[in-house]
Amino acid sequence: MTTTNQTGIGDAGDNQDDAFIENTTFDEIVIGQTASLQRVLNKTDIELFATVSGDINPAHLDEDYAARGMFKEVIAHGMWGGSLISAVLGTLLPGPGTIYLGQDFRFRRPVGVGDTITATVTAKEKRPGRNLVVFDCVCVNQDGKDVITGTAEVIAPKEKIRRRRVVLPQVQVIRHSAYDALLERARPLEPVATAIVHPCDVRTLEGVVAAVEANLIRPILIGPDAAITAAARDGGVEIGAFERHPVAGAAEAAEAAVALAHAGTVDAIVKGTLADEALIRAATDGGSSGGLRTGRRMSHVCVVSVPTYPRLLLITDAALNVHPSLEDKVDICQNAIELAQVLGVARPKVAIVSAVETVSPKIASTIDAAALCKMADRRQITGGQLDGPLAFDNAISAEAARTKGIDSPVAGQADILIVPDIEAGNMVAKQLSYMANAESAGIVLGARVPIVLASLVDTLRSQLTSCAVAALLAHRRRDPTVKVVG
Repeated sequence: MTTTNQTGIGDAGDNQDDAFIENTTFDEIVIGQTASLQRVLNKTDIELFATVSGDINPAHLDEDYAARGMFKEVIAHGMWGGSLISAVLGTLLPGPGTIYLGQDFRFRRPVGVGDTITATVTAKEKRPGRNLVVFDCVCVNQDGKDVITGTAEVIAPKEKIRRRRVVLPQVQVIRHSAYDALLERARPLEPVATAIVHPCDVRTLEGVVAAVEANLIRPILIGPDAAITAAARDGGVEIGAFERHPVAGAAEAAEAAVALAHAGTVDAIVKGTLADEALIRAATDGGSSGGLRTGRRMSHVCVVSVPTYPRLLLITDAALNVHPSLEDKVDICQNAIELAQVLGVARPKVAIVSAVETVSPKIASTIDAAALCKMADRRQITGGQLDGPLAFDNAISAEAARTKGIDSPVAGQADILIVPDIEAGNMVAKQLSYMANAESAGIVLGARVPIVLASLVDTLRSQLTSCAVAALLAHRRRDPTVKVVG
């Protein structure tokens, strides 16, 4: 009896060249001959299978649902029956050139995330003529217990095939579970009274409806009544239950929203179809309402979920402060730290980013970085752990930091990036969104109420997350003793 073993898809068997894959022809197959491979099941496997197959059975994908019954961490056995055993037959025995005709499997017990599954096929019967081979098939878990048993029928290849092993493409599973967690944390709280400024387009109104359905906000639509009604009609969006505050145009809508926030009628503001500058001008200039200034400089924070980064990343300032001074950066830094704490990071790690990781008199941002770190040492900035200057790679990659000999508690695990200016911040945030499949929510801090500066290209998830962040901030501001997250 001949045995071939393999410990993982893509790895060579004991008797194979790593770079090549070779079959066993019908004539070479011996009854009793076996081959096997082993694989550890992870969550990504389940999600990839669901994506390819369309099988969104909650027993496989919804942990809360699965935990209520016998399905805890169960996957579709068919994934292993149809693909793991198929991989043995197609790559090991008989190998390349095999045609899979059918299978008859029994699923003996559930398989969970972290289980080690070994799939083995054994030649049981050969039928000359069509070169049919019947294999006994079994999958066992790490405890040696049967998971799948049954038979498979294939047409074995006639000719010897030896081919260079194909390098499979890398597959990335994009998930934004941190955003989902923020939405779930905000959902049980009382909806926040929110001024929606000049919502005269379908995108804004759809975001408002979604935020209402998620129990995040209680909206007040401020703008030209006819234009809002027309946008809702064109998009088929139902807004009849929402409070209206009619005004003539965008400038008047911004002033009205600021006045409501100043009076305490609303606890958050969301920008619709008007320029960022128009809303921020109303918030800072004051006018008849007195504006929304506090003792802190206003700054914008992008709350970014990057699929390849293990934590939320706060980038500031990418939208508001064009060329911030050192004094401005103190407030920008403090605003971001306090937001991170509201989002559940008790002592956020703050990377002061520049082009290099050493202080250089020729690069002003490195001087600012060093000064900010020393100010944190003197408790002029509190609540976070600061380090800088750090180049972007050092800030988010521990390996890059080690390569450059940087010993820092912040390097490679930054929660917050303080960028030199609006150009750097805007480019970093947009590059992550368009080249790394990141989602970005945006919020203005340092005012009496949080202000959501929604972008025309924001996804619905981004809009919802921005509203969730605003709601969490509003509840913390209303009662600092309330633990809203974590």
